[in-house]
Parts: sequence; structure tokens; C-alpha cells
Amino acid sequence: MDPVTSSNPAGQRIRTRFAPSPTGFIHLGNIRSALYPWAFARSTGGDFILRIEDTDLERSTQAAVDVILESMSWLGLDPDEGPYYQMQRMDRYKDVLGQMKAAGLVYPCYMSVAELDALRERQMASKEKPRYDGTWRPEPGKTLPPVPEGVLPVLRFRNPVGGVVAWDDKVKGRIEISNDELDDLVIARPDGTPTYNFCVVVDDIDMRITHVIRGDDHVNNTPRQINIFRALGKEPPVYAHLPTVLNEQGEKMSKRNGAKPVTQYREEGFLSDAMVNYLARLGWSHGDDEIFSREQFLQWFNLDHLGRSAAQFDEAKLRWVNAQHMKASPDGALALLVAQQLRKRGIDGFFEEHLARICGLFKDRCDTTVALADWAARFYRPVEPNAEERAKYVADGVRPAIGMLARMLEACPWEKFAIGEAVKEVLRATGMKMPQLAMPVRVLVMGTAQTPSLDAVLELCDRETVLERLRAA
Repeated sequence: MDPVTSSNPAGQRIRTRFAPSPTGFIHLGNIRSALYPWAFARSTGGDFILRIEDTDLERSTQAAVDVILESMSWLGLDPDEGPYYQMQRMDRYKDVLGQMKAAGLVYPCYMSVAELDALRERQMASKEKPRYDGTWRPEPGKTLPPVPEGVLPVLRFRNPVGGVVAWDDKVKGRIEISNDELDDLVIARPDGTPTYNFCVVVDDIDMRITHVIRGDDHVNNTPRQINIFRALGKEPPVYAHLPTVLNEQGEKMSKRNGAKPVTQYREEGFLSDAMVNYLARLGWSHGDDEIFSREQFLQWFNLDHLGRSAAQFDEAKLRWVNAQHMKASPDGALALLVAQQLRKRGIDGFFEEHLARICGLFKDRCDTTVALADWAARFYRPVEPNAEERAKYVADGVRPAIGMLARMLEACPWEKFAIGEAVKEVLRATGMKMPQLAMPVRVLVMGTAQTPSLDAVLELCDRETVLERLRAA
């Protein structure tokens, strides 16, 4: 069984990884590359490893690492191992480099940057593909140029000559690259620090990674990495290269193109389970199922239904998915999230049970917990009626009925049925229709004419607050 093509090599335990570079905040396109390996590990009883590829010292920041960890924690993508940091593994990489030197798998190259640039220009002028020409590659009977004084060499990997490197990608199908298309890769810089493609292979070997599920911007790295695996006597993992996530303008999602940090969606009131649901559908499907729980996702997920086409982010669709999850969420769970939103606004002193009832009443008309907190806030601080609606609904002719309702509400039991009966009694006494009374009362009490049923809303309000707002008519 070929480990490059099997979905479970030799029946071994599945081990996947997410290996972000902390060179900028993590956005939805990035985090989807964590979701699928996490889901595959969870759905197969395997392990999910987090590895921080922080070798770009100039651009890597601790703040970016923190956003990665915070985003994964919010979405519940908890690793079984890690985070491992590549910068903490330098001794291991140098040890493997030493073994490769001893085995003749690498060689020193003294070609300067200026010489490489000149070579590239000549090749492009001749309509050739720019590539290193093997000047310093030792071969039997070949005389190498004299070693220049005072020049520290890079180390290049002896790429195989002839034949092809091939793999059956779980998304893209079979991919074959001629070895003659690949030049000898630099795997260590003049100061001895190893390069990305080399570190990745050593990490994947040491961490026993069986499946690499990553963005298709890494496809060009894969044949080089496979050759390094095999030079080290190891078979490569199974690869699945995910299509790009596009933004709403059809461009590749990136911070340059306006992508937001994953954590911003939490601040904007999206539920983590809804985000997992939405992200899962950006490149994977289970029939026509649009809305599903985290548990269903893990039960259904496999690599065979990953999409081959680029997925496009759609905030309206995300909001719809979030609204469906909010409707299905327990009121108490929503109340905990809405409480966080209220505290950000300086509102405190509420009871979780009362807030849960408010959430239960209003959640069907909200697509985020921020929108739900907008409604909840009306119960806990002064309300300014919408001026246009006040002028439209709170007319002179309705004020006597509002006054009558206020008097009846002074003494009635403060529960939905009794409040509803008081409203009906006023309608019977005045001959008014429900909207003629309910609309102005809603405007005065809640600040807007559009709310759930009047008796249910008033029951959740403080009696004295209701009376005070009605008397202000």
C-alpha cells in the first residue's frame, strides 16, 4: 500500500497538523486550514498537532501567535499536542543537516546572489525556466570551481535527476512533476539556519504526521518535500491541498484585501459552532446539508468530499447560518454570551435567568448576539422612543387608552396572562383594534413599534419602568 495514496497508511493512527506562520493575524481563509485537519483527526480517533512556523524572525510576532491560539480556542479546535515552535527546534534541524552532509545528500554552493541573478537573466533571455544550474553540485569526474575566499556557502539538497515525483492528492487527484523541473533546493542559509521546506519535512517526520491538509499555495513545495522525505529514508504523508478561499470581491482572502481577524467575528456576536458550520461548508459538503452541529460535522467528515473549486466568502450567508444556530441554542447559553456584550456597554446588575428569558423571546429575530444584546439593553437602561414612530403611533386619540392601560397594569399580577387580559379589557372598553394600542405601547416601552407579542414583552419589563414610560405619553 503506497503511503502517498492511501487515506490511512498501513492502518496507522491518523496524525494531522496545522502549521501557521505568525507573520500576520489569522483570518477565516487561514483557520479553515486548521478546521479540516482537526476534524479529520477527531473523526478518526487520531491526533491533531499545532506547530508554529516562526522562522521568519523579521515578520513573526507574539501578538500573531496569541491571535492564532485565541482563535483556535474560541472555535474549539484544541490540539492534542503543541504548540511546537520551529525556532525551539534549531538544534534538531542542524543535527539532521549534519547527517545529510555525512551521507552526501547536500553540498555547499558558493554562488553569490549577483551570480544567481545574472544566471536568471541569461536563462530568461533565452526563454528558459529560471533555475539553479548545478555549478557547485559534485559529480564523478567533474571539476568544481575554486572556492572563493571569505564566502560562506549555502547548503543545497541533491535533488534526484530524471524520473518524476508523484502523489495522489486527496483533493486535486494525481500530480506528477518531472525531477528535471526541480533544481537543487537551498536547505541551509550561509549562517547555517535551515530553510522552510527542510524544516517542514523534519517536523513532519518527528511528529509522525500521516496526513498534510493545507492550502494549495503549498502545491509547488510538495514535490521538493517528498524528495527530501525519501532522501531521509521516509515515506511522505498523504497530501490534500485545499482550494483558496476568496473574499466577496472574488480576490484571494488576505488582510491586504480586507480580511478580518478570526477573533473579530467573536466580538461581532457570531457563535463558534455557527462559524465551524459555515467554515466547514467553504470547501466540503455532506449532500445538501447546510445547517449541522459540530457533532454531526465530525460524524460526517472525510477527505473524499473536499471541493476542488475555490470557495467564496459570503457574509450574508454567514449571518444566516449564525441566525439558524442562535434559534437552536439554549436560552441560557445565549444569555452568557449576551451578558458579555452587555457588560461591554457598561450594563450590569441583571439576573442570568431573566436575561435567558429575554434571549428566548428575541432570538428568532436576531442574527448575532450583538443584535440580541441591542434588544436586551432596552430592558436595563432608559429607552428613547424612535421619533418618527412616536409621531406616527402615539397620537392624541390613543392617549386615553394608554392611560387606562397604565391604571390597569398598576394592580394586575405581573405575568403574561394577566397583562394580556388587561390589554384586552382596554380594547373592549375603547373599541380599538390590537395594533392601534399595541404599537404605541411598544414605541413608548421598547422604543420601537416592532417587537414580539406585547404581553410577553411587558412581562419581562420592570412594572414601574413600564408605568413610567406609559405615563410619559
